[in-house]
Amino acid sequence: MSEEELAPINEQDFKDLKERMKLIVEADPTQYHNDFSLRRFLRAFKTTDAAFQALLKTNKWRDSYGVAKLKDADWSNLKNKARVLRHRDCVGRPVIYIPSKNHNTARDIDELTRFIVCNLEEACAKCFEEVTDRLCIVFDLAEFSTSCMDYQLVQNLIWLLGKHYPERLGVCLIINAPGIFSTIWPGIRVLLDDNTSKKVKFVNNEADLCQYLIPDILPTDV
Repeated sequence: MSEEELAPINEQDFKDLKERMKLIVEADPTQYHNDFSLRRFLRAFKTTDAAFQALLKTNKWRDSYGVAKLKDADWSNLKNKARVLRHRDCVGRPVIYIPSKNHNTARDIDELTRFIVCNLEEACAKCFEEVTDRLCIVFDLAEFSTSCMDYQLVQNLIWLLGKHYPERLGVCLIINAPGIFSTIWPGIRVLLDDNTSKKVKFVNNEADLCQYLIPDILPTDV
């Protein structure tokens, strides 16, 4: 399966899910999800019932977490932790760039997680969903050391992508990985389901990177 080839869904299940959500939206328009979103949830959660419950939980989370207000917050103290790039990858996916050298465990994990959600929201808003509704996340491990490894942040990101941004991840590129990361990766791999782990690509040289994006779009000022 190519990176942008989507697993099929049952069209009757999709119609049933859409009808259920229509009833909810008629009572509360803020619950609305477009067809692309409904298909993502159905693809991720497999059944109409599971997708419907996941949609309601996500809507409740977005409201209680204040997702809509995150873009108005002052993130100047965290801007070196992650950013949505101006340019897209080779198949049109928005790119979130995360330089590992700027991370450590001496942080406010709740604040940092909110900042990551803000980046996810910005990237999702940049999607041309008729072309692709998926994202490219780049972890740059240049100058990586074990002190940069923030397991809690990684766990939070995995949880967010699985529960509230299902099927948004198109590819996760790990670039400039030092040898020591090979001892850390197994502990991260066990947190991923098979579908997600297949989207993680270790990129070892510029030629391989060019299969996914133009290297010049990556920041040099981090």
